Amino acid sequence: MKGHLFSKYVPAVQVGNNTFEQLLNIFKQLLLISSGDVSSALAWLSQLDRQYNLTSDAYGIGDFFDDLKKKGYIAEEVRDGQKGMFMTPKAEKSIRTSALDEIFGKLKRSKSGGNHHTPHMGTGDELNSEIRQYQFGDALDQIAMTESIKNAQVNHGIGEFRLMENDLEVVEREQKTTTSTVVMIDISHSMILYGEDRITPAKKVALALAELIRTRYPKDSLDIIVFGNDAWQIQIKDLPYLEVGPYHTNTVAGLELAMDILRRKKTRNKQIFMITDGKPTCLKEGIKYYKNSFGLDRKIINKTLTLAAQCRKLNIPVTTFMIATDPYLKEFVQNFTQINNGRAYYSNLEGLGGFVLEDFQRNRRKNVK
Repeated sequence: MKGHLFSKYVPAVQVGNNTFEQLLNIFKQLLLISSGDVSSALAWLSQLDRQYNLTSDAYGIGDFFDDLKKKGYIAEEVRDGQKGMFMTPKAEKSIRTSALDEIFGKLKRSKSGGNHHTPHMGTGDELNSEIRQYQFGDALDQIAMTESIKNAQVNHGIGEFRLMENDLEVVEREQKTTTSTVVMIDISHSMILYGEDRITPAKKVALALAELIRTRYPKDSLDIIVFGNDAWQIQIKDLPYLEVGPYHTNTVAGLELAMDILRRKKTRNKQIFMITDGKPTCLKEGIKYYKNSFGLDRKIINKTLTLAAQCRKLNIPVTTFMIATDPYLKEFVQNFTQINNGRAYYSNLEGLGGFVLEDFQRNRRKNVK
């Protein structure tokens, strides 16, 4: 009788689907670089196709464009009085998910929870391995039945079983808390100077952090601030469209707005992540701007350091991600961090996402004060 024959499995080639997914991944990267400009992203994709032969006769850029519309990634709309092709909410969601997988790919997402573990014990939804004596107010589902029955037998004997209150033991639950986070993104002109695109990695990290919080910690809050000459709040959906402007760096305005946002939050754990590549060079006085492009102006620096101290009084640590390694910038960041009692990272563009994740996880484990 003939048995089973095994051979190497070779999956069937699906030209359309495979090519579409590959092109979509490239297209999403180009959308971030072009600040959400669909036409520019498609033009760059066509140029890459001519140079590197990304498509074939069976499936070309035209087919990819048609699939983008059919699958709901782009749509023809009228925005600001102009008709054109724009990203849909599905595309924005896909970009956030891709950013999360790329930057925080090692982190397992969970549909449940949204709370942060702390060393404190209390009401929560996750049991740990510690057992203690029953106290009035403990939930019935916390009772460790095996240990409690064993205590009853030891205390009262096996002949007449009695289970008393002092026999009961309970399994501890981990107390959980929520965190309010504000991400400050520098959009001054230096973020694209010297032939280096620094704003795209900053946007990608913010998108990944937003998707991480939405999926794993939905009870947390995340607010995004951009700062140049002024500071203003943007929505998460606006991140892919974010552009650098001809601005100076008004760090003071960004910190003031972040503090105002966090003051309104009822959570005890609050934090600020500041992604920047430069020094404070601007200060607003009334309706006028005081600027010094050379930086490290004593007047601007002193005001910035004063806000660092105010954040410390409010128990708001500021984690600075400096995308620069100039010695004089390091000295300023060190002073700022020391006054605030926060943290500072001097990161290249490739390591930025890892540093943000590391610090976000560390802050989740901090004690609730």
